Amino acid sequence: MEIKTADFITSMANYGNFAGKGLPQIAVAGKSNVGKSSLINKLCRRNKLARTSATPGKTRLINVFELNREFHLIDLPGYGFAKVDKQEKARWGKMMQDYFEQADELRHVLCLVDIRHDPTEDDKQMNLFLRQMGIPFTVIATKADKISRGARQKQLAPICRALLVQPWEVICWSSEDGTGRDQLLALLEKVLTEETANQSYEVDGEPEPDDVHTMEQPT
Repeated sequence: MEIKTADFITSMANYGNFAGKGLPQIAVAGKSNVGKSSLINKLCRRNKLARTSATPGKTRLINVFELNREFHLIDLPGYGFAKVDKQEKARWGKMMQDYFEQADELRHVLCLVDIRHDPTEDDKQMNLFLRQMGIPFTVIATKADKISRGARQKQLAPICRALLVQPWEVICWSSEDGTGRDQLLALLEKVLTEETANQSYEVDGEPEPDDVHTMEQPT
């Protein structure tokens, strides 16, 4: 896969209808300042597609991008920034929970963590929430260019332990030198190919109601 077209669609304070809604969705989640906007820009090779900010916690909306006229990339608000009040954190938590509960088109979540640091409690909480909801996800270890290649496996060990994944399941990523871009494109192609295959089958009967899971508010 290669990203040939990438367009910003809309920003939303609350998840709802938007132009083109109905395409498969891939969501991008992670704490503030982990590099979500930079990842989107590098993936699409568009430097200003997603706005980056030097101020952590500035992205407070759900941002929607349409890629290849084929799927939507959903940039979720960054979590875990300390310099906001509890009311704002609660609003962010509700915004994300409403999205995960209402986005029937969601097919996969890219969970971003900084490769240089152990996952935070918020990262672990997001990981647990996705597992409980049965939402497929892939851990993306960002800022891989900040450490040597030899140090990456060592840095991945605590990430894998905390998030219960294997090292080969994690994509090391750099928005500076493009590390991991081919792997991420291959993942997106796999997810979307599976989506197309699933559409060729009809499912009989009514699905069993899912258990209700609640995401605690980010700290």
